[in-house]
Amino acid sequence: MKGPWYSKKSVIVLWHILGWLLIFALPFLIRTNSSDQRKQPDEGFLNFYIVSRFLWIGLFYFNAHYLFAKYVNKKSFWIYIISQVVCILFISVLSHWLFNAFVKTSPYDIANFFVYNIFTYFFIMAASTAYVLILDKITADKLKQQRENENLKTELSFLRSQVSPHFMFNVLNNMVALARKQSDQLEPSLIKLSSLMRYMLYETDDDKVLLEKEVEYVKSYIDLQQLRFGKNVKINVEIQDVHGGYEIEPMLLIPFVENAFKHGTGLIEAACIDIELSIKNNILYFTVRNKYNEHSEEVKDKTSGIGLNNVKRRLNLLYGSNHSLLINKNDNWFTVSVQLNLH
Repeated sequence: MKGPWYSKKSVIVLWHILGWLLIFALPFLIRTNSSDQRKQPDEGFLNFYIVSRFLWIGLFYFNAHYLFAKYVNKKSFWIYIISQVVCILFISVLSHWLFNAFVKTSPYDIANFFVYNIFTYFFIMAASTAYVLILDKITADKLKQQRENENLKTELSFLRSQVSPHFMFNVLNNMVALARKQSDQLEPSLIKLSSLMRYMLYETDDDKVLLEKEVEYVKSYIDLQQLRFGKNVKINVEIQDVHGGYEIEPMLLIPFVENAFKHGTGLIEAACIDIELSIKNNILYFTVRNKYNEHSEEVKDKTSGIGLNNVKRRLNLLYGSNHSLLINKNDNWFTVSVQLNLH
């Protein structure tokens, strides 16, 4: 994925160049135009000033990219200090040579070099150290963000992989029940199951799928359950036609429906399941209600609790504050209401 324009190397290099030009042009920019203005430096001094600035620029990057990383990060502080002394002596020798090469009117004074450049030296070293610390912090933050993104992707993949086996386990049990009854509905059920598997195998590998496909998947699942339970369970379905190219994370809605059929059927008098889905102002409203018997002691298998706990975690990871999930038990009705901001 491409980064922002200001993170491109060419832009960063340009900012560095502009920064150095501004810093070393300051002595000329702050000169006044008053009548007692000093004489302009001759060409030799000007050339010496310009060329010698590259020594300080070199020291800046040499400290940032080599000395600091090699010695300070490894706690070799004394070697780092000695290296700094060697650097300043090396610069003084090169300055002597450059001064003699460009300036012919006066001799080079080593004492003046240290007097006039000690401030420049400490400024360069402080700026270089701050630069490398900021650079290391930015790099560390990027690596941390990358690790968090990878961990997020891994966790989402794991959570999604839990959905398919759990769901298929229940659907295959449905097929077994129909086969035992020698029901004429077995063939259409297998066709429905084929369409479900096609969706699960070829669509759910993407990070997002069209909401229309997810809704069709939910409808197919409901049809399978209606074929299984027949008149034993009253199923009310109000699903609005979905348009607009909305996208959603795959296999996100089905756990709520699956949970309703798992816990809202069986030894329940006048079993009933209500499923509603609508979209208003780019917000998805999804509600699933089922009757339950609070006095019955349900024997839980190893897969119990995977569905809702799974989808809660996925909603928090994917949508954060852009969703709401309300779970309510009241008067033998279990209700789950989900709102998703589709934008």
